[in-house]
Amino acid sequence: MKDEELIRLADEARKNAYAPYSGYTVGAALLASDGSVTVGCNVENASYGATVCAERVAFSRAVADGKHEFLAIAVVGGRCGQPAETRFHPCGICRQVMREFCRDEFRVLVGNGEEIVCHTLGELLPAGFSSDAMKETRP
Repeated sequence: MKDEELIRLADEARKNAYAPYSGYTVGAALLASDGSVTVGCNVENASYGATVCAERVAFSRAVADGKHEFLAIAVVGGRCGQPAETRFHPCGICRQVMREFCRDEFRVLVGNGEEIVCHTLGELLPAGFSSDAMKETRP
């Protein structure tokens, strides 16, 4: 799948976001190794701590569908009802969720409506904590 198509699907997912508190909608499109795409959007909550990011929604839906191997994720965000205006990079918690399922070469695409920037997970989360660290400490 082309990067532009993955970005387009993420931007489409933004339309379903629930963001009455921040006013910012974010969409994500997660490409699995089998070629399927799972989308997610941010879902805010009045308690703030219960808010879920678009990236984690996409990963949770994909895992619930039995997928565990992924190639890339596209993330698009902006003000409610407006075109993407800036590049929304995944937060630290989302990067850690990505680390659970993905290797350093996993591609993270961020778009702002005009250009797409591609990072690897290794660039966004250097020396990230993974299950490998837990294997090293087990008796």
